[in-house]
Amino acid sequence: MASASSAWHGATADETLAAFVTQPDGLSGDEASRRLAETGPNSLPEEAPVHPLRRFLVQFHNPLIYFLFVAALTALLLDHAIDAVVILLVVLVNAIVGFVQEGRAEQALGGMRALLSPHAMVMRDGMRVSIDVANVVPGDIVALEPGDRVPADLRLLRARGLAIEEAALTGESVAAEKREDPVAADAPLGDRSSMAFSGTLVAKGQAIGVVVATGSRTEIGRISGMLHAVPPLVTPLLRQMNRFSQQLTVAILGAGLFLLAFAVLVRGFDWADALIAVVAVAAGAIPEGLPAVITITLAIGVQRMAARKAIIRKLPAVETLGATSVICTDKTGTLTRNEMTVRHVFTATYALAVSGSGYAPEGALTADQGDDAAAISDAADILRCGMLCNDARLDHKDGKWSVAGDPMEGALIALGRKAGLDPDHLAREWKRLDEIPFDADYRYMATLHRAPSGEHVVFIKGAPEAVLALAEPKADPARWEQLGAQAAGQGERLLGFAMLALPGAPDRIRFEDLKSARMLGLMGFIDPPRDEARRAIAECRSAGIAVKMITGDHIETARAIARQLDLADDPKAMSGADVERMDDAELAQTVDTISVFARASPEHKLRIVRALQSRGAVVAMTGDGVNDAPSLKQADVGTAMGVAGTEAAREASEMVLLDDNFASIVAAVHEGRTVYDNIRKVIAWTLPTNGGEAIVIVAAILAGFALPMTATQILWINLVTSVTLGLALAFEPPEPEVMQRPPRRADASLLSPFLLWRVLLVSGLFSAVILLIFFGAQARGEDIATARTMVVNMLVVAEIFYLFTVRYLHMRSLTLRGLLGTPPVLIAIAAVTTAQLAFTYIPVMNEMFDTRPLSLLDGVAIMLVGLVLFLALEGEKLLMRKLDLFEELRS
Repeated sequence: MASASSAWHGATADETLAAFVTQPDGLSGDEASRRLAETGPNSLPEEAPVHPLRRFLVQFHNPLIYFLFVAALTALLLDHAIDAVVILLVVLVNAIVGFVQEGRAEQALGGMRALLSPHAMVMRDGMRVSIDVANVVPGDIVALEPGDRVPADLRLLRARGLAIEEAALTGESVAAEKREDPVAADAPLGDRSSMAFSGTLVAKGQAIGVVVATGSRTEIGRISGMLHAVPPLVTPLLRQMNRFSQQLTVAILGAGLFLLAFAVLVRGFDWADALIAVVAVAAGAIPEGLPAVITITLAIGVQRMAARKAIIRKLPAVETLGATSVICTDKTGTLTRNEMTVRHVFTATYALAVSGSGYAPEGALTADQGDDAAAISDAADILRCGMLCNDARLDHKDGKWSVAGDPMEGALIALGRKAGLDPDHLAREWKRLDEIPFDADYRYMATLHRAPSGEHVVFIKGAPEAVLALAEPKADPARWEQLGAQAAGQGERLLGFAMLALPGAPDRIRFEDLKSARMLGLMGFIDPPRDEARRAIAECRSAGIAVKMITGDHIETARAIARQLDLADDPKAMSGADVERMDDAELAQTVDTISVFARASPEHKLRIVRALQSRGAVVAMTGDGVNDAPSLKQADVGTAMGVAGTEAAREASEMVLLDDNFASIVAAVHEGRTVYDNIRKVIAWTLPTNGGEAIVIVAAILAGFALPMTATQILWINLVTSVTLGLALAFEPPEPEVMQRPPRRADASLLSPFLLWRVLLVSGLFSAVILLIFFGAQARGEDIATARTMVVNMLVVAEIFYLFTVRYLHMRSLTLRGLLGTPPVLIAIAAVTTAQLAFTYIPVMNEMFDTRPLSLLDGVAIMLVGLVLFLALEGEKLLMRKLDLFEELRS
């Protein structure tokens, strides 16, 4: 039996039948069973789902979490049960939040399996029978009817008026016309007209085909294998967080061992006291609340994006959007409306431009030269031909126009309505008597009508060259070829129109009747660009984000749309065949300069995305078909269409657009940049707090004075302020001009030079005010418990004031907007103030945390120190801006 990998589209029907040792009346039942045992079922391999318990345990796989477990165990062994419980509680809360927000695992292969029809009509033992699609084998003879899903890859033996929706595989917006004639062996997927591919949908016509590939050997199966082979990507934020966690863990472990040895060997600490002091340092240095707050920040970004028609399936994708430097997008339905529209009408005398878009009968016909009314009158016959030689209808529901039938025929009805023609009235006046349906063999459609005058008239529409072949000698083919080339150069699809009167009033038409027809003209169709897509692309370009169109459509059509959308100043285009001729290194060198990739196969799309990533780009990729699934999974942010997209595309993606609109991607990038800004604010606020705590503990051990805070008090500060003040930063609105900044580099450090400077500076200031308050209280004769209570309150007040200065990394905080704060900020301050009052004045809290009530004077002094700290930090930010030392502070 023949190999399923051969180029059967280039072989004749007889060669294919011979190669698969089969015949038009099908296989015998015994032979089919033998082949099924040899090749296996016609299905795609399933992938075992990830068990929920495993997904939950993965949340603990982090060096910082491991370190906290060790700290909790140490505290428990030293009879510090409260410290151990608080540490474990923090770890558990973080794990639960991560588990809940992660969502379901990928089910891309399941989405592809949903495309396969459950049954197929095949010939077995000379009889037509319906069998389970899993039992289809190579060599089976399959019959196709309108509405059928193709059960396997077929080499067509006979096709009559066959058109197949292949958008899921090729990206073509119009159903592909099929015929049994072989095509070139190197024809791209979209041009293999002698093939029907598994999972595609029969739009019209009938066919018989021989199965040449089943299961994973089909085109859809090959794509499934490519998808399975794409490794899961780690987002920039996760890479940065993992690297940061490892570095911080190593640093804390090294410092802890050094301090333990120093405390015991130099300061003479008891082992138990030294260990609990090191636990206090670890508790102070480790930002245990940071993972939870970052997760919640991402979740808030998800909610904001949902309000802008973008659903995030995988949480880290929110942040990755903010780093996007290239958006690779499909054309049909994303940049365009996926609604065919007549743009030009050419008659023998006039050329008319048509306004409006979609199927709404709104717009006007205007002549390029001369009087509009005269031009429309001259075009009466071609307009009538377009509406009568037509099987589609337009529906108007809920204020929206849609087409039932062929999109181009729907566009013809919309055009006629724009010219004032009523399709129902026209159909009554010009009663249809007979028709020759469209077929890929002759490439035209003809209908016979009785005119109001009683004359019998044939209207013809089809491919321009096919209609011209039927026209009378004086049709002037040179003029039509020139007009056709002009429209094609603008990316328009062309149809030709003709008519002729039949003598004798026959009720039937024959092919031999269609001679010497009068050429009525040509019409140019286009799937018009979305207005909002044009605006969104302009916003992308101002934000330094390149937009690249990758489509299965023809190169001239794609290039014309790219020019209309201003995709680039001079958009350069490349075909899939050009990509095929390049190796990966050549493609990587070229990919930055190309704006349009046309006639692209799934392999081409995957290679293009990888080439961009090899150049350091963070790639967002849009798609709606099965052919897009591998590249969606490979991209940093795969984006599927929620309306027209296949389940396979949605399951392979990180984001789904509810409105299939490119503008929604740009809105999501805007939100992603805001989320990343807010994450950096959380980090810039959290780390100095932990740094200040750690510095004073280390200083106490090195200098030999009492710890200014206990481990339990440190954990109280970190837990209470993280879930209040830290969380408030997650709700921060976008800073001005967030889309005027260039994308950050994919390898950019989470701690930029400015943030690192800020962490060091604020950590030093926090430790200074802590020691000032601690020693000042002791100098006034306060006991150590009261001094520690003042230190905890001082640190919380300092964090509140610092919150206001860190809310704006790119501008001054000393503005009315900055000082008033957002509702989440005010709620957080109220919550943490209430918690601190309880911590300071409620007896049970005093006993649990060893705290003491403070006087009003102590509270006022602490507030004044916090205010001075705020003014000092704002002055530092102003100085840094004037010196232009850090990119974050540039205007």
